[in-house]
Amino acid sequence: MTIAGMASDTAAPARWEHFEHRADIGVRGYGPTREAAFEQAALALTAVITPLAGVAARERIDLACEAGDDEALFVAWLNALVYEMAVRRMLFSRCQVAITPGHLHASAWGEPISVSRHRPAVEVKGATYTALRVAPCAGGGWLAQTVVDV
Repeated sequence: MTIAGMASDTAAPARWEHFEHRADIGVRGYGPTREAAFEQAALALTAVITPLAGVAARERIDLACEAGDDEALFVAWLNALVYEMAVRRMLFSRCQVAITPGHLHASAWGEPISVSRHRPAVEVKGATYTALRVAPCAGGGWLAQTVVDV
């Protein structure tokens, strides 16, 4: 089963999708840049919880993470979002990511969760190193994927 969202107007379209993984679920982001792939995977993370179209980009928060390589940085990014979702009781529907070697700085826009309106399906506990991959795609663009614990 694949559920996906797509942004247009790029050579390598930015998009996200889920992939099956036993009891957990995989999130995958594609984009023309590594940053765009990270942004799309973050949207896939929200879409594990609730349909993305129902989440308004009303409030902005800023995040930063550090890690030794792109894959560890990707896990740190998703886990920073999971933490912010839990602490702030928010869902995010838009992200902007900037990456320099070993560092990620991002802004995420979203809104406080409304159980009656968003009807969260699951709680994401965190990103794992299972099926973890951050790499350029053969046809151009980037892929960022991992499995999240639900």
